[in-house]
Amino acid sequence: MVTNVTSFGRSGLYDWMIQRVTAVVLLAYTLFIVGYLLLTPDLDFNQWNSLFENIAMRIFSLMLVLSFAAHAWIGLWCVTTDYIPMTGLRFLVQSVTGFMTFVYVTWAIQVIWGI
Repeated sequence: MVTNVTSFGRSGLYDWMIQRVTAVVLLAYTLFIVGYLLLTPDLDFNQWNSLFENIAMRIFSLMLVLSFAAHAWIGLWCVTTDYIPMTGLRFLVQSVTGFMTFVYVTWAIQVIWGI
């Protein structure tokens, strides 16, 4: 039997809903960037830089990073609980991936906001 050491009391419905909401954010960002690239064929560095200096784009990019982190965490949590039956090893893998996710999100925030 699998022990949910790192579930923090979440329900499957909650995880399912987070996966769907974050997937919509990821799709919206992807469609926006692809549309921007298609509609701006003579894109240069100044235009690209001004796009990402816009506060709305920074917030949208932050939403992307947080959505990607949540989406990946839930996916990795599901995979590790399904395929790593040993509780100690599963906790170690989940701890390492959680720490790496935190580091990447922190790094992305620094890049996006220029901190």
